Amino acid sequence: MAVSLSLANLAKLPPDVARPGYERNALKAGILHFGVGNFHRAHLQVYLDRLMNGGRDLDFAVLGAGVTPYDLRMRDALAGQDWLTTVVEQSADRSAARVTGVMTGFVPPMDGRAIVAALSDAAIRIVSLTVTEGGYFVNPSTGRFDPGHPAIVADARDAGEPKTVFGLILAGLKARRAAGVAPFTVMSCDNVPHNGKVCRDAVAGLAAAQDPAFADWVRGNVAFPNAMVDRIAPATSDRERAITRDSFGIEDAWPVFCEDFIQWVVEDDFPAGRPAFEEVGAEFVTDVTPWEMMKIRILNGGHAIIAYPSGLMDIHFVHEGMEDPLVRAFLQKVEREEVIPVVPPVPGTDLDGYFRKVEERCLNPKIGDTIRRLCLDGSNRQPKFIIPTIADRLKAGHGIEGLALASALWCRYCAGTTDSGAVIEPNDPNWERLAAAAAAARSEPSAWLGMRDIYGDVGESAVFAAAFARHLAALWAGGARATLQRYLTGA
Repeated sequence: MAVSLSLANLAKLPPDVARPGYERNALKAGILHFGVGNFHRAHLQVYLDRLMNGGRDLDFAVLGAGVTPYDLRMRDALAGQDWLTTVVEQSADRSAARVTGVMTGFVPPMDGRAIVAALSDAAIRIVSLTVTEGGYFVNPSTGRFDPGHPAIVADARDAGEPKTVFGLILAGLKARRAAGVAPFTVMSCDNVPHNGKVCRDAVAGLAAAQDPAFADWVRGNVAFPNAMVDRIAPATSDRERAITRDSFGIEDAWPVFCEDFIQWVVEDDFPAGRPAFEEVGAEFVTDVTPWEMMKIRILNGGHAIIAYPSGLMDIHFVHEGMEDPLVRAFLQKVEREEVIPVVPPVPGTDLDGYFRKVEERCLNPKIGDTIRRLCLDGSNRQPKFIIPTIADRLKAGHGIEGLALASALWCRYCAGTTDSGAVIEPNDPNWERLAAAAAAARSEPSAWLGMRDIYGDVGESAVFAAAFARHLAALWAGGARATLQRYLTGA
């Protein structure tokens, strides 16, 4: 019979389930985290759990916070199990469960005053966040912070009642400065190029709209280290809850399933102090750029290359897409011929070896990662993961046939039906706009490439436009499978 997860029931868990080796009452919050989702609990919390099981950094426990209804649901789920989480790590050959206990509480989500009070506490030395790739108010056409976004305009107008994460961070910094308390370090854990810089631009950009002098203070006194984060942690469904119950004997309202791979490369800029993450597998560097570009272009770009042909061919799981010979051959050809050659060297890393590890990870059937998740939010992801590689190749005069096909596949997917005629439900915050552009592009490809906020100068390249139009026409005429076959054989 499964045991309900709680502090009182830890001793009743099956013996093969690892559990905290530290006393929960010895923990003190030192990190406030915005966006307590699956990735955060499978990544930052796992590193902390490793440290604390070694008796280290018990004063850097996590206090949750959030600004969305999702955060309310997460808080309710975790409160019912004393902030404990079951993390199930899965390779193709084995699965292992661990209960982590590094959270001490969760500030009521969307309660601005309570969150600012928590941020004002001198014990909080790091504010970390996972607010998704699209959560930084970046204008895609400029690649810069957008001070005209309605949510930012509202926080600039009413600084006393902030609603955004960045407005709350600012209010916390102001309160600390007024009380003579040193600022916390702001640590983005999102999959965004130069995430620390992007986060700093959001905080300082909002500050500039409220008080330019305070914006200067933020830029001069608050640390925003860049980091590369990596671990696949799909959404939790009843499938994962059932496996947690039936295979590990635990009733967990919101368990986390993830791959056994984990990586974190961070710039070491933490004036207020930090946990000794390097002792449990994290890597501290002076400049994260090489690792960041490797991951974003090879892994995240690879996901996009897998996603859209698989989606058009009605493939559900990522590992099933990778098991399709055409999809895998397409990934290998584009990566090795077009992506990897324009990724700069990474210290101590063999790029082809890194790509082989990406293939291995995507073939893992235990994860249950879905093609639909990889297809999600292309309007935010493509400008970060695919289009910069195209731009680099065009600038160097190199070929872009495979990447043009990858872009045409995204366009065809956004038309809203698979090759079999099945309806693709909206899968992007900008789905209406994308669907309209994709429909128009069937007869006039420039309707898609003309989305300058997404494609920028790449959309105006005659070389790219010709390849894109040719591939899109082939997709409409013969479908994804035939188009992949033609590309792979050079026909």
